[in-house]
Amino acid sequence: MQDRDTEFGEYLESRAVVMRRTAYLLCGGDWHRAEDLVQTTLTKIYVAWSRIRRDGSVDAYSRKIMVRAAIDESRRAWRRRESPVETLPETPSAPHQVEESVDVRRALSQLPAGQRAVVVLRYWEDLSVAETAAALGKSEGTIKSQAAKGLASMRRMLSSDEPAGAGEA
Repeated sequence: MQDRDTEFGEYLESRAVVMRRTAYLLCGGDWHRAEDLVQTTLTKIYVAWSRIRRDGSVDAYSRKIMVRAAIDESRRAWRRRESPVETLPETPSAPHQVEESVDVRRALSQLPAGQRAVVVLRYWEDLSVAETAAALGKSEGTIKSQAAKGLASMRRMLSSDEPAGAGEA
């Protein structure tokens, strides 16, 4: 039992930062949801550790579990009732570069969960079309289509002259 715990601990140490960042993007920039997503993923990895370690597919399994859990969580009715606000009560002044990265995260968070998963796996995790298709259990054509639609939507959101939430009364 100690060997399993030691191996799992070593895996966790080597992948924790990457998992948190990926979860953050999958959760649309919400660190609290990302932490929950990582915990859910790690629990499922630990339960299946002996099988997936033996297969050598720990990273692929963890990505698949994380994406599925993120999509499942985004479908929950209570999640849809939350109303995000455009601006925080106290907004620190930040350099232009930070504002751009926030806009990209905001645009990413506005994509449907499936498109967001494809964009994150393809362009953040740097997986190939085939690897992304395998991770999500979809065809390569679907991955290409969802990546193109997701990127096009993000481009439209980012190229808009009007800031998000402007024009609302």
